[in-house]
Amino acid sequence: MKIILKILILAVIGFFIFSLKEADARRYSMDEGVNRLLVVYDNNTLFENLTPAYGFSCLLMIDQYHILFDTGGNPTVLMENINRMDIDPEAIDSVVLSHIHGDHTGGLSGLLQKNKNITVYMPKSFPRGYKNDLRSLGTMVKEVEEPMMIHPSVYTTGELGTGIKEESIIVKTRKGLVIITGCAHPGILKIVEMAKNFLMDRVHLVLGGFHLMGSRAAEIRAIINRLDELGVKSIAPCHCSGDTARELFRQHYGDNYIECGVGLVIEIPDIKK
Repeated sequence: MKIILKILILAVIGFFIFSLKEADARRYSMDEGVNRLLVVYDNNTLFENLTPAYGFSCLLMIDQYHILFDTGGNPTVLMENINRMDIDPEAIDSVVLSHIHGDHTGGLSGLLQKNKNITVYMPKSFPRGYKNDLRSLGTMVKEVEEPMMIHPSVYTTGELGTGIKEESIIVKTRKGLVIITGCAHPGILKIVEMAKNFLMDRVHLVLGGFHLMGSRAAEIRAIINRLDELGVKSIAPCHCSGDTARELFRQHYGDNYIECGVGLVIEIPDIKK
């Protein structure tokens, strides 16, 4: 009887912890009036009720704007995570695609089934057929080549790189820049340096895929040291960053390292306009 009682108690405790996790994953996205970044698609998850899959997507809630950066690789996974985080897909007004790879664009079809009234920003180098297919659905397509503001205090770096061309997002806040990358094919250092030079401000946070999977530890440490020189305060590597890089960043940044995965919610500092 004692063993059975212990099992029942442990089961109740486990259910209670899971319920708290599930509640947290939903509660944050429902709060209004706060600028937030919500990771809705990643290789890893922070909550058992949210599904991980290879790819990346995050939602920026800035003032009245809801901007989805990248869409992951699977439309079903994307929409399930969005629904479980109580995000209204019809409230999303813009999508920014970092680059053409399927693990960043593949979920878009699922979102467009729920909401076609969306403006999609993408590098000008995207295939013409891809852009025409979206336009045939009635979707507004905006081609990005140079750095530009897409919403007040929200910018794109424009196309960077010579092989795989990619854009990243920059949010200007009173504590510095928040930089979000898809895969950082042009190089994470180049992206951060460009953002600092473009907006002439310090860097509060860099989050996203850093394209360091398979890189040697010495190379990663050199990148970390350079990010230090650039004044990056907080870091949240995910997706294609790789386990080695994540661990080295964790060791170096300590309390300023943010564990990233599906369900992560970060309150963005007050916007600087």
